[in-house]
Amino acid sequence: MDDEVVQRVFQEGGRDYFQQQPSTSSSSSSSILQSLPLHVSFDHGYYLLVKSIQELREKKDGLVTVGIGGPSGSGKTSLAEKVASVIGCTVVSMENYRDGFDEGNDLDSIDFNTLVQNLEDLTKGKDTLIPVFDYQQKRRIGSKAIKSASSGVVIVDGTYALHAKLRSLLDIRVAVVGGVHFSLLSKVRYDIGDSCSLDYLIDSIFPLFRKHIEPDLHHAQIRINNSFVSSFREAIYKLKCRSELLVGDSAYVFQGNEPQTDNFIEMYLRPPSASEEARINDWIKVRQSGIRYYLSLGDQRIVDKIYIIRPKAEFEVGRMTLGGLLALGYTVVVSYKRASTSVNNGNVSLSLENIDTLGETFMVLRGMDRKTVGEKALGMGINGPWITKSYLELILERKGVPRLNSPPPLLSSPTSNQERVVVTPRPIRVTTNIFTPLEDLSQPWTRSPTKSKMEPVLATWHFISSNPLHTNSSIVDFSHEATTDPASFRDTIKLAPMPDSCDLDRGLLLSVQAIQALLENKGLPVIVGIGGPSGSGKTSLAHKMANIVGCEVVSLESYYKSEQVKDFKYDDFSSLDLSLLSKNIGDIRNGRRTKVPIFDLETGARSGFKELEVSEDCGVIIFEGVYALHPDIRKSLDFWIAVVGGVHSHLISRVQRDKSRVGCFMSQNEIMMTVFPMFQQYIEPHLVHAHLKIRNDFDPVLSPESSLFVLKSNKQVAYQDILKILDPEKFCSSVQNFIDIYLRIPGIPTNGQLTESDCIRVRICEGRFALLIREPIREGNFIIQPKVDFDISISTVAGLLNLGYQAVAYIEASAYIYQDGKILIEVDHLQDAPSPYLQIKGVNKEAVAAAGSMLKLDGSYTTKSYLQIILEGLPAMERSSTGIYPQQAARLQELVEFIQSQGSSSASESSPCREVPPMEGILEEMQMRIRRLERWHTINTVLWTFLMSALVGYSLYQKKRQ
Repeated sequence: MDDEVVQRVFQEGGRDYFQQQPSTSSSSSSSILQSLPLHVSFDHGYYLLVKSIQELREKKDGLVTVGIGGPSGSGKTSLAEKVASVIGCTVVSMENYRDGFDEGNDLDSIDFNTLVQNLEDLTKGKDTLIPVFDYQQKRRIGSKAIKSASSGVVIVDGTYALHAKLRSLLDIRVAVVGGVHFSLLSKVRYDIGDSCSLDYLIDSIFPLFRKHIEPDLHHAQIRINNSFVSSFREAIYKLKCRSELLVGDSAYVFQGNEPQTDNFIEMYLRPPSASEEARINDWIKVRQSGIRYYLSLGDQRIVDKIYIIRPKAEFEVGRMTLGGLLALGYTVVVSYKRASTSVNNGNVSLSLENIDTLGETFMVLRGMDRKTVGEKALGMGINGPWITKSYLELILERKGVPRLNSPPPLLSSPTSNQERVVVTPRPIRVTTNIFTPLEDLSQPWTRSPTKSKMEPVLATWHFISSNPLHTNSSIVDFSHEATTDPASFRDTIKLAPMPDSCDLDRGLLLSVQAIQALLENKGLPVIVGIGGPSGSGKTSLAHKMANIVGCEVVSLESYYKSEQVKDFKYDDFSSLDLSLLSKNIGDIRNGRRTKVPIFDLETGARSGFKELEVSEDCGVIIFEGVYALHPDIRKSLDFWIAVVGGVHSHLISRVQRDKSRVGCFMSQNEIMMTVFPMFQQYIEPHLVHAHLKIRNDFDPVLSPESSLFVLKSNKQVAYQDILKILDPEKFCSSVQNFIDIYLRIPGIPTNGQLTESDCIRVRICEGRFALLIREPIREGNFIIQPKVDFDISISTVAGLLNLGYQAVAYIEASAYIYQDGKILIEVDHLQDAPSPYLQIKGVNKEAVAAAGSMLKLDGSYTTKSYLQIILEGLPAMERSSTGIYPQQAARLQELVEFIQSQGSSSASESSPCREVPPMEGILEEMQMRIRRLERWHTINTVLWTFLMSALVGYSLYQKKRQ
């Protein structure tokens, strides 16, 4: 998997370089990595880069230098910052090496000589001074000292970080493309049509890209395609109201805190094809701050009650990009100055913003948590009236929409001079997926993917009628029916499904928009169902939606029957108390207060009930679970969401890789039928009816967005000392017992030792089975692991055993957990370890490190896994093959037999299933074979067409030559 990829990076001139050529001069710092076409996602590229840096740092004496290059808005700076937060390295921004402020992306404005000198000093072990550039003053204001001994890694971040003048000084070269760079090209191509070629658009919007940037990117060893544009996963919540205070008279508001003052110019560009109607979602927003320009596409925000919710959707671009858009016919329809004075009080920032065009001052509260922002406003005594309109909407209301000007004529084809001036090497085309559409193959990996139609930022949800009076299911006007008979109107309309599936970020946005459309058209309550296989991301999506909308989430796990759960039949539909679920949904539908069960998975029984009531403040209820879209449940729901992917697909890929390593190839369909036996037969058929289908490609194990920093030590700490460092008002504690079993395919090549990377870890805790399929990152004293566990069913574990995995290690432990919302301290008592281990966990690396220092754990940390610790305690003869003490072998065998028996019964005994007659099963198998043959026939037809076209073209060419 990833370790093999990293090994490939170091082959042929990689690690052997230092063994064959000892370091004798400054030239020894040249690249030691082989240039390979690794074309990966942002999250995967981040993981590969961290692993490559760690590997190279162990093998190389001296400094490791990394260059991260790419066009403006591609995400290279975000990548550098995230890697630095894990590795703890120095990031050198090329923006500080400007000689002037002409453009910033202009090659002539970069002081390469100073940058080269700084890198040479650091590689030789010398301290150096790097320049500091001020964007407001538009000049260099001094320098900053960098000590060579402070970090073993230096990252150079900039558009020209892979330039020929720097490449010889870089050990690892990374190219990042995509982000707003791709999205803006797709947006412009959608706005102006096919009147211009893609190369002409690139040269207009990013005039330096093809000539000065793209050629350097082909020298990268790790190539990242950043598909991220905007995400509501970590949304910003805003409350805005008018203020009588002027920006300068802010001492009362900020209460002695030192405020920060910023001045912005914000402008909106209307596309050349726009009409007189103000469709602000089609406009492009540009914000200027000093000599920096930031761009966002459309009005990407959600308004829910009094809150304005915005994604992280702003990216830096060059000044030439703005000029290129204007030259293509975009017009500035609205512009204004925004003077802001703000102060940040931890989780919430408070700003006074003056808009010159409106002549008014507004008070704005911002934060990452909806509840925290609301509590801050109440604590300050601010009660509104709240404004949910953007500054653009307020200006348009007062000034009106500017009339269209005649845009400059667009060229029907690019000029010959333009094409002759830009000369680049033949692009390297990388196709990692053999199923890439043919229309995409003509474009190099550094260009925008070809899109016949760009997805609108804000999709439009439509309603269809189930009323027999409407003979067709087309979209109809319900305004008359809504006023005559509201009750029957609500029962006869439903959402029209979205025709295409989407990714998780876009699915989150569309889900919230659908809920708002239902509230507006059908009223309270809105009942949502989110279904999908185990580990697909249903729960994460539900809680993200709830945080945005401000509603309750109910898990179908709360409706388990005790007798079924005792047999671990979580994925069996008959394990749900359907009568109680129907009663709760009926009460919610009729506006009555209802009691929702609470289920304790550890004891396997209900522990009580909690009251649930729909009100004006919370008019939405979300039910999430594997069978949330079952026909018996979805008929009572208003909005159906299907989620697939996540760990569900990652586990299938991992099994396929393991099987191929031992010389056995299995298709993904074969693996899925064994590992997820219930999915295709009992879950997938329900998902196709969803109003919204979401593909979850997000990998929490790889992504830097979901990192949990962990410090581990076996030093003894008193209970009173733990209490001292936790917030007493938010303190809570609990006890968990867990068993870890490690599964491994026999025959996987190893160096004679059992390692965690060769195994799949299954943790049994509180009646749940949780999965870990990828080894966490270890850096310094820290273990960086995902924040969430991936729950699976017992039939999945049984499926792995049926595929040939063997249980090779067994760990049993008890955990005492203490937490306060910011820090979690876990004291693990391993059954076969002489002393307990203490783990400090948190999302903030500095807070975790500070907690460790307060407990006086510095110098006692270990990054070993519990598997390594147990193996080291075994006799030498037993370490190579197993992690089991002799007395535990019988217990593990019992556990494996129990899993296999319960897993097989879960797969075969399910209430929604029906017996398939032998003849019907044969017919289904024949139909599957026919479909495979049809697909192969289509592929062969296409290939033969290409081949015959090439032969005919070649023969015509030969005749013409003769």
